Amino acid sequence: MTKIVAVSSAFPAHRYPQADLTRAVTALAARGAAAGDGGGGLGNRQRTLLERLHANAGVDTRHTVLPLAEYGTLGLAINDLAINDRYIDEATALGERALRAALAQADRTAADLDLLIVTSVTGVAVPSLDARLIPRLGLRTDVKRLPVFGLGCVAGAAGLARMHDYLLGWPRHTAALLAVELCSLSWPQPSAPRATITTADLVASALFGDGAVALVATGTRARRAAAFLAPPLPRLPRVIATWSEVYPDSGDALGWRLEPGGFRIVLTAELAEVVERRLSASVTGFLAGHGLTADDIGTWICHPGGPKVLDAAARALKLPDTALAASRRSLAEVGNLSSASVLHILEMTVAEQAPPPGAFGLLIGLGPGVSAELVLLRW
Repeated sequence: MTKIVAVSSAFPAHRYPQADLTRAVTALAARGAAAGDGGGGLGNRQRTLLERLHANAGVDTRHTVLPLAEYGTLGLAINDLAINDRYIDEATALGERALRAALAQADRTAADLDLLIVTSVTGVAVPSLDARLIPRLGLRTDVKRLPVFGLGCVAGAAGLARMHDYLLGWPRHTAALLAVELCSLSWPQPSAPRATITTADLVASALFGDGAVALVATGTRARRAAAFLAPPLPRLPRVIATWSEVYPDSGDALGWRLEPGGFRIVLTAELAEVVERRLSASVTGFLAGHGLTADDIGTWICHPGGPKVLDAAARALKLPDTALAASRRSLAEVGNLSSASVLHILEMTVAEQAPPPGAFGLLIGLGPGVSAELVLLRW
């Protein structure tokens, strides 16, 4: 089994109420129209839609990596190279903060890490972020690295699952997972060539926030285990088992499209429908393989893809309104953090009141594919 010994988030300094972000996105679109970039800006109908989507997103506040005044000044080169350069700098710095905090919480040093998994889908870096963190953190030069791109929102859960696979084979090792996402850098930039703003763009502008979460875990016979005579505070769970599934014929429901103006989100109403139609069988079958049912799960940590996705998951699993309260609270406080969200919800859950010893939890990641990643936890 895998023992989680720390989980810690880091957020940019800039945090705004949803109403401020609504005005900022509206202004960016208007500037795009004035610049004649082909985007067309927002008509009255789209402006009304944007305001409604932002108001109903279940988001109260979000962090942005840049102050709002800087958005709209970045698209200075074709293919948004300036934006990606900013992503590399800011994601590396934010990821370093999260990982340092998690290592301190775990009473580990950077040199103790044998594996570092880094997930991110909001920018591209070669060398990858994990390589850039080696000198900044003092990681060993022989640390194993696994950069993950393309899994999107499911990557936090998938990264934890693959970490578990690794630690089963290397039970004396210590591993870290870092999820860092700067979703705000995908907002439309006035000086970048773009197609007409879509409803998916408006939905994304209402939901996604910026942040990073790092998690440290050990195998069953990890080195320096004697140093942990008392359980870490807050008390964290073990990973018991994992399950991965890609749902057929749903590949066009969620993803990125790369265009001259940068990343464009692909997001359809089919996503919630796929979740409602498919998730129950995945969860039921996975739990049954371990002699459990949904009634045995005391803590649900579900990716907050948005209110409709959470509603669909609750209906599919026949959960009471309170079961996904932590997911809705994370969405309200920081927005959808893509791959980092489920790790943030885990952090919130144990910080507020860790489940009693022996209790089961289920962490559910959802992302492009459409794919689901299930991680069975036990406190």
